[in-house]
Amino acid sequence: MKGWQFTRTGEPLRLIEQDDPRAGTGEVVIEIKATGLCHSDVGALVDPGWMKIIHKFPVILGHEFAGVVAEVGAGVTEYSLGDRVGVCPVAKTSGGSPGNHWDGGYATKAVAMAEDLVRIPQNVSFMQAALGTDAGMTSYHATMVVGRVTAGTRVGMIGLGGLGQLGARAAVIAGAEVYACDISPTARALGPSIGIKEVFTDVMEFQPLELDVIIDFAGFGTTTADAILAVGPKGRVVQVGMGVLEATIDTGQLILKQVELLGSMGGTVDDIRGIYDLFATGKLSPQIATVTFDEIPAGLDRLKNHEVQGRLVALLD
Repeated sequence: MKGWQFTRTGEPLRLIEQDDPRAGTGEVVIEIKATGLCHSDVGALVDPGWMKIIHKFPVILGHEFAGVVAEVGAGVTEYSLGDRVGVCPVAKTSGGSPGNHWDGGYATKAVAMAEDLVRIPQNVSFMQAALGTDAGMTSYHATMVVGRVTAGTRVGMIGLGGLGQLGARAAVIAGAEVYACDISPTARALGPSIGIKEVFTDVMEFQPLELDVIIDFAGFGTTTADAILAVGPKGRVVQVGMGVLEATIDTGQLILKQVELLGSMGGTVDDIRGIYDLFATGKLSPQIATVTFDEIPAGLDRLKNHEVQGRLVALLD
């Protein structure tokens, strides 16, 4: 098998060849068909702080992938050779993740526990399934589970990047009244096509609407602080984005308005099933740009330089 291996921050990924992985008890080997490229992997390449977060060195990066079952380990009865599956990037039993605790999806093959797999509906593509395992899972969990968005909820989305688009469209499909804000004119122009009622340039433009929920997919400190000021009384602010890792907030308004401030990270196999079901309806069709396996390092450079709209996925077929 081949894989793009991370050694340390500041060093380029190395293309390696090694023996194919083998499936242990409760595991399967997946022949990867598509793998999503994520900003967190850009972080590992440029930010030394990630050396404290990654648990295996060297490691093949990539936590967002889908493919077909190529080998079944002892004790696995629910999956067979050739089954189309996505892999939850938050392991149910260990809490670890591919591309961090063990070799991940920037490879031609990878190992996963059977309990972390999700079947791909027949009319969902491998590239949709790959991005659904992390971007889809995370946005769905933040919107539908933590944000408790249902029909009639009035919700604001901060940021219409890869995650924000997915969360906003899921909310629209659920029957919510959805607003958004983004500093990018290109992102704002996307809003009406996915059912967003109005798109603003600044979080504080939400304030007159007295929204039930604001979900911050940007997380640049000021966005969090402004969301607390802009949400309606007894509203919820869901924090997802990690643009910066601290914020100064108005605790007076947090208390007087009785705002719920909730953190949301990742999700579960049930959230992946939820986003796959939306993909299968055809009502949710995210923006996807593609690269080849050999172009993964160049693709990460494109992410670093903010040259990608939507999500970026490497196709291995």
